[in-house]
Amino acid sequence: MNNGRRLWARRDAQGWRLALVLVVVSLLCACAGLPPTISRDNSFALPPADTGPLAQRVRAALADPSHSGFQLLPTPEFALDARGAISRHAQQSLDLQYYEFHDDTTGRYLARQVVDAARRGVRVRLLLDDLNTSDEDELLLAIAAHPNVQVRLFNPFPHGRSNLYTRYAASLMDFGRLNHRMHNKLFIADGIAAVAGGRNIGDEYFLRHKGANFIDLDVFAVGKIVTRMEQLFDDYWNSPYSFPVNSILGSDRDQASLIRWFDDVTAPSTLPPPATAPDADLLGHAPVSIQLEQGPLRLAIAQADAFADSPQKVRRSRAGPWLESSEELDSVLYNVRRQVRQAREEVSETTPYLVPGSEGMESMRLLRERGVRFSIVTNSLAATDELAVFTAYRRYRQPMLALGVELYELSPGRVQHNGERFGKFGDSIGRLHAKCAVIDRRTVFVGSMNFDPRSDKHNTELGLFIYSGEVANQLLKLMDIVKAEGSYRLQLATDGSGRIEWESTGGQVLTTEPESTPWRILLLNLLTPFTPEDLL
Repeated sequence: MNNGRRLWARRDAQGWRLALVLVVVSLLCACAGLPPTISRDNSFALPPADTGPLAQRVRAALADPSHSGFQLLPTPEFALDARGAISRHAQQSLDLQYYEFHDDTTGRYLARQVVDAARRGVRVRLLLDDLNTSDEDELLLAIAAHPNVQVRLFNPFPHGRSNLYTRYAASLMDFGRLNHRMHNKLFIADGIAAVAGGRNIGDEYFLRHKGANFIDLDVFAVGKIVTRMEQLFDDYWNSPYSFPVNSILGSDRDQASLIRWFDDVTAPSTLPPPATAPDADLLGHAPVSIQLEQGPLRLAIAQADAFADSPQKVRRSRAGPWLESSEELDSVLYNVRRQVRQAREEVSETTPYLVPGSEGMESMRLLRERGVRFSIVTNSLAATDELAVFTAYRRYRQPMLALGVELYELSPGRVQHNGERFGKFGDSIGRLHAKCAVIDRRTVFVGSMNFDPRSDKHNTELGLFIYSGEVANQLLKLMDIVKAEGSYRLQLATDGSGRIEWESTGGQVLTTEPESTPWRILLLNLLTPFTPEDLL
């Protein structure tokens, strides 16, 4: 017995010594922060182009230069086509800002489009958040190796770059900074045309992934609003949290070798071509490439605003009231809440991750008391790719339904079954990723912001507000298709128990999380008590 205790004590001491060594190593690594001094020259958007086919088409579409034009891009093929088209037509500048830019078929295809523009003399600025770039280092360095191209990383991980775990392990003492990410998505050509919305750059956002693909939404925008988008881009590009890629990354290849490698991996012969966009999408729009080549641009002409959270959000922790500074008056969340609370008739929202919190629930309560109809489409348990967020969301389902909120959850099975409407998902899982809202059939929000605590407190976001009954009705049509053909409608059981039921096709009513395995439901139940909502 004594020998056993001594053996346990020795093993215990060895374990503590090993743990101590690991802590010391981690702390030593964590002390190494961002580069103290780097060469970072400020640059700004070039004046809007006034020559070339892109400028000509935009000028012809806008009778009044103070106006803007818009086309929703719900179909993946059309969204990819639009980005490629404005890249090919760009004459002087391309400015790209993304949360994710994958080194996959789609990422390499668009990287080649952008670099080809640079080879024509177009100035390219590519700004990426650094959270999900562990597999993209070589591609980013190769893009940056080309003349006329600059690549910067926002809020970077300077050490342990092999994967996400080693990145955080090497920067433990800097977790507060690294937990804030740039979630904005923006693609601007010549200061006159842009694509903004929910899509990152990666196969799953353009229906090219074998495992899972997203239903998402972007908007093609031209005219005056693009000048505002360029200003927002410049704020991030010239921020002290944006670092030239070469100040963070290194490669064994020299510049010439990087360019040769890039040409090899992005050659058209090595990449499957993007699927040809149909003649028209769900809204009857032709692809942007066809409109630019053959004319005219078929756009909804409207006034609009664009907002973005301040880049300084990465250094600020907010625990008090929302309105702390003038910067937050320009934040996306503040302006969404302001528009929603002014609703008089109806609010329709779509978001993949829904955690309303106390302020969101208060908005719903105030609106419902005024008789405002409120509907939301979000992911079901079977569709979500963020189980931890879903644990927080489901705490709000019963209270939202009790207020009279119309709640819909996406059905992967129905999305696959109705593939011709949403795209050819095949055997892949269909998931919702669109972040948008329609207020009183007059105001449209499309952006990068989810309706959850992370977008509120930790991520920077970008959002576009379009004041157009035409665009509002188009977006409501898309939402109705998702509700009718790809979702379950939730309801409270009539027995007064507070149980949630899911109504499916033909009035069928389900009483458990639809399309989910018992193991996934068990895991959800195990995680729920331990999921801190504020850290999601």
